[in-house]
Amino acid sequence: MAEEQQDVETLKRRGRRRLVGAVALVLFAVIVLPMVFDPEPKGTVAPVEVRIPAENGTAFAPKPAPKPVPKAETPAVAAGAQYVIQVGAFARPESVIARLSSAKLPYYTEPMSGNLTRVRAGPFASKEAAEQALGRLKELGFKPGAVTPKSG
Repeated sequence: MAEEQQDVETLKRRGRRRLVGAVALVLFAVIVLPMVFDPEPKGTVAPVEVRIPAENGTAFAPKPAPKPVPKAETPAVAAGAQYVIQVGAFARPESVIARLSSAKLPYYTEPMSGNLTRVRAGPFASKEAAEQALGRLKELGFKPGAVTPKSG
């Protein structure tokens, strides 16, 4: 009988352990698994909007939105304007300058940041003359930029 009592106690102990293990597994599943499988965490707090009243105690009035400024049309180029074409920016522009001078195209250079030198063809008196020079630059194998008015 004592042995039967001991077997009953052992079975009760095993049952409690299994029950505690099952409860632990269920809690794990209920708490951890939704966090693991949730594709996007939910936002916890909405952004706060703060309005500070003026010192004189008047009610807060937000500033009106600025009116968009209409863009001005591109100004017409002055009658005596000169036109240029950017040939490129080169670290060693000597060969480019030699090709331009052999083709008898006017050119000038501008130093840039680093060791680059900008080479531009021109200035040309009219846009038509600049367009003709653009065609000649393409024939020489350059990939020139667009015809632009000379600035400054």
